[in-house]
Amino acid sequence: MMPDMTQQGAAQVAPLPVADAPVVYFNGVSKSYGRIHALSNITLGLSGGVTGILGMNGAGKSTLFKLLMGKLRPSAGQVKLFGMDPWKNPAPYANVGFVPEHEKMHDWMTALEFVSTFARLHGMTRSEAELEAKRVLEFVGLSDVANKEIGRFSKGMRQRTKIAHALVNDPELIILDEPLQGCDPLARTTIMNVIRELGKLGRTVLVSSHILSEIERITEQIIILHQGKLVALGNLHAIRERLDQIPHTIRIIGEDARALARDLLGHPAVFGVSFPTDQELLIQTFHFGELHAALPGLIVENGHKVSIIDNPDDDLESLLHYLAGGNA
Repeated sequence: MMPDMTQQGAAQVAPLPVADAPVVYFNGVSKSYGRIHALSNITLGLSGGVTGILGMNGAGKSTLFKLLMGKLRPSAGQVKLFGMDPWKNPAPYANVGFVPEHEKMHDWMTALEFVSTFARLHGMTRSEAELEAKRVLEFVGLSDVANKEIGRFSKGMRQRTKIAHALVNDPELIILDEPLQGCDPLARTTIMNVIRELGKLGRTVLVSSHILSEIERITEQIIILHQGKLVALGNLHAIRERLDQIPHTIRIIGEDARALARDLLGHPAVFGVSFPTDQELLIQTFHFGELHAALPGLIVENGHKVSIIDNPDDDLESLLHYLAGGNA
């Protein structure tokens, strides 16, 4: 059971948000380095819940976060946090927690010392800082190792420590740049649970990844960046539905691929099959979700023995290829 994250640190000073303004607002934002366009004309507004920022390496995810955090100034357009321009008034950053993709940590410190130090930087007294540090370390599941040196932590534990330090000021906006990268499956699941819990508490959480399945386990609300451009924004399932005019492939491995194909060809969602091997069947469909829902019943009713069902073209790279009109 996670502790209450709605408590306020005693010394926290949060900005007064502009009424009805989105927490994050980009208006025609571009960032260029000479002839290189890292971001091009991005316009979006976000408030509340978890939003996944998807894109392959070099798509512009880290640039977008650096613009949000004031580490870069936009070449064009305007960035606002809580309705305010942070370049004119840095007050909004008192209400932001940020976990960069790459960050050196003080390995000789314990997790409690590390997080407490950042709490002190937010103006808390020593006792307040320790109390808040213990609270967020419990929230990310590190209470039992709070007094262990960070240098002895696994990658997943280090990532959770970084998330705890970003939460110690009880921020309304949390920005996580590739927080799951390099973590083992158990650590990934724990971090995903923390992210989902923050969204349920009404915080605005931005989490980047280049792995579609990771984001799908956290949220349905996504932004897809490709070569610095915003190519999709909204509900992932709705975006997938837009792709029904594009053929998808489903791969099935079982004892008799040809017998399985004969039983599946009668389904209206199937328009083609092929057989890479005697035990491997590739199905072509325009109705990916419909066929996936029907497959278990069709397989069981006809007595087929199947060991694997997967989707070789159901990844971010394929999704980008479709959305970019084949130019991904």
